[in-house]
Parts: sequence; structure tokens; C-alpha cells
Amino acid sequence: MTRILILGGSFAGMATARALERTLRLDEAEITLVSRENFSVFTPMLPEVSSGNLEARHIVTPIRAQLSRARFILGEVDAIDLDARRVEVEHPLDGTRRTLEYDHIVFGLGSVTSTFNLPGIEERSLPMKTLRDADTMRNHILSVVELADVTADPDRRRRLLTFAIVGGGFTGVEVAGELVDFFRSILPFYRSIDHAEVAIYLIEGGPKLLPELQAGMGEYSAQALERRGVRILLNTPVASADESGLQLKNGTHIGTATIVWSAGVRPSPLVAALPIGTGRGGAIVVRPDLSVEGYPGVWALGDCAAVPAPSGSFYPATAQHTLRQGPLLARNIAATLRGRPTKPFRYEALGMMASLGGRRGVAGLRGRYLLTGFIAWALWRTYYLARLPGIDRRLRVTVDWTLGLIFPRDIAELRVYARRDDELLGSPETATRK
Repeated sequence: MTRILILGGSFAGMATARALERTLRLDEAEITLVSRENFSVFTPMLPEVSSGNLEARHIVTPIRAQLSRARFILGEVDAIDLDARRVEVEHPLDGTRRTLEYDHIVFGLGSVTSTFNLPGIEERSLPMKTLRDADTMRNHILSVVELADVTADPDRRRRLLTFAIVGGGFTGVEVAGELVDFFRSILPFYRSIDHAEVAIYLIEGGPKLLPELQAGMGEYSAQALERRGVRILLNTPVASADESGLQLKNGTHIGTATIVWSAGVRPSPLVAALPIGTGRGGAIVVRPDLSVEGYPGVWALGDCAAVPAPSGSFYPATAQHTLRQGPLLARNIAATLRGRPTKPFRYEALGMMASLGGRRGVAGLRGRYLLTGFIAWALWRTYYLARLPGIDRRLRVTVDWTLGLIFPRDIAELRVYARRDDELLGSPETATRK
């Protein structure tokens, strides 16, 4: 049978695999999906994990539970040979290697955090891209608050209670809103800390928040966050970071022990090593039907692909588009196997939404209508809850949200990543242990 190999278990890979299972007959193809994790993460809800509003396990779904007939292989892709149609995979647990051969390959590898090689940023910042990132951030925030509670040095205390979020896109805006909610919930447990001592900065290099969205969304988000105490700095690029905090290009220095980096992503490094031509940010340039020109049987979608739009530009790399690209790609593979013509990807976004915390949100619909406040926040929750795979996960998240209306956030600090925390805090105790 035809061998179809899908690389990546995120939105792109899973949407393609599930669509292939529905589209192809049992005797038409053998479907294999490779991922370095045995679960997929519902990334739009990561900021709520970082603030303790959602339990981490409730926004992940085991890959095996989502597949009915496709074969799943836990492994990290080590090398790809497009000419020989082979992929080398290494098991992340014991390091054993295996070679997978294919007739069709689908790149759904997603993206990784990009710090643009700015000095000190990679070493001193917390990204917000993976489940581990969100869990690390929550524990880090609790650790700096615990330290501030017993610190007598006013300068160190100020640094510990200052939080800098870099990047005014979806992630940065939602993390800022969630942090405000987090501190309003937990500070009553820390009687020595006044709420006025907590400083949250949201730093954007451009002229407005949510820069790629329709007019009004960024302006409303800025006003809503500022009313809740977030200090917004626009037109303020970052220069570097060190143990004392964040240095901005306008000369301003923000003393902080917590830098959250959400200012950029880039396609998976595996893409850069391919002989395929890359475009926007190093993404694989595909034809309108998501195939790669000059490489029959090679397809790409999602964050690692530059998908051309009818306007002459490229579609944005969002989950909303990726979830529609997967079924189309599956139908195009089936059409290729059956000797039929493929179809181009065409999609007009329904709209974009962001949660701002405090039961407030902003939503732009069809590029013409703007919803704000509680209605937008309720729409955000309703839409993403419906998109969360698995009824069990939807029920768990619903219970988390309901309990969050009644009880304060949990302040238990689980020191899973204590070493990373020590490096970020630069505490004298760390130097002594070293």
C-alpha cells in the first residue's frame, strides 16, 4: 500500500491524520504519524495554564486516543532524505533509531520560539510555546512571589515583583490579562505584599497591540489592560537582557526577574536543513494545493508552511487556518492516489479573538464587526471549548473554569524545574551551590 508519513503531532499533523482516516479506504494507504510527544496540546489555552486557571493535563489529549487506524510512533526526527524518501527517527526515551520510508510525506512540524539572536534573551527569558513553558512559568511566578515575601532588600523586592512580557500579539496580550487575574487571586495569601507593588509591563516593538488584526482590536485591548494596571510600552524594541533585567533600545532599563518572551516564532529547525526553497521566516513555500513544487509526494501545512493566498500574500499561520488546511491536504492526497485533480486552499477567516482576563475579551468578526467586553470573552470560551478535542477534556476544562469562579488560584509551588528557576532568578544561593 501507499505509505503516508506525517511529521508532527500538533494541530497540523493531527488535523491531517484524522482527515486521512476518514477519506481513504483501508486498502488505499498506510498512515503513520511521528511526534516527539505522545500528546497534542491545545495551545490557545496555554496562558490559562500559566496562571493556574486550568490544570495542565486538561488541555492535552493523547495522540493514540485521537487516531482510529493510523500508526503512531513516538520519536524525534533526526534526518530527512527527500531523494531516497526516508526519514531517520530517534526514540526520545532510549535513543534507539529507526528508518521510516514513505511515498507521501506531510510536514506539520509547527514552529519554535525565536529570540532574533538578541543578547541574553534566550538565557534569561521564559517562552510561552509549549506545555512545559506554561508550567515552568507558573512555578517561576510563585517562586519569585515567595522570595519577595521574605526579602528585606527593597531593590531586590522591586525586581522580583516586576514582570515584563515582550510581544503584543495574542500570547502577550492574553498572558498579561491572566497575570493580573493571578495576582488578584493569590496576593491575599501574601500579607506582606501590597498589590500596588506588582508591576506588569507589556512591551511591543510596533505602534499597537495585536498589529495584524482588524482596526480597533489592539486599541481596545490596550485600554482594557491599562485599566487593569498593565503598563503598556509601544514602539519600544528590546535590545538585550541580563541578570538585572531587560534593556530596551530607547535606553530604558526594566529591572525584573521575569521576562516572558512572546515576540516571535520561526519554523522548526528541521525545515531549514531541507533542500526545499523556503520563504517567509524560513517556512516551506507550497503551491495553493499545499504540495511542494519539484518534489512529488511532499506536502506542508501549518506554521512551517507559507501557503499562498489569492491576494498574492500568504495566509496567516493560525490554528484557525491550520485546522482547515488539514482536511484539504488529506483530500488532495486522496485525489492524487486516485488520479484526480487537486484543489487549492481557499478560506476566509471567520474572525480573531483574544481573552483579556477579568471576564473581558475582544473579537473581530469577518474584518468588519468588533465585539468587546464580556460578550467577546464568552464567545472566546465557547468557541475554543468546542474546538478542544475529546468530550472528557471539555468537561474537565468546564469544571476548572467553574471552580475558578468560586475558589482562589492554587499557590502550591511544584519545583519540577527548580534549576531553571535558579538560573533565571540569579539568587546568591545558586552561586553557592555551584
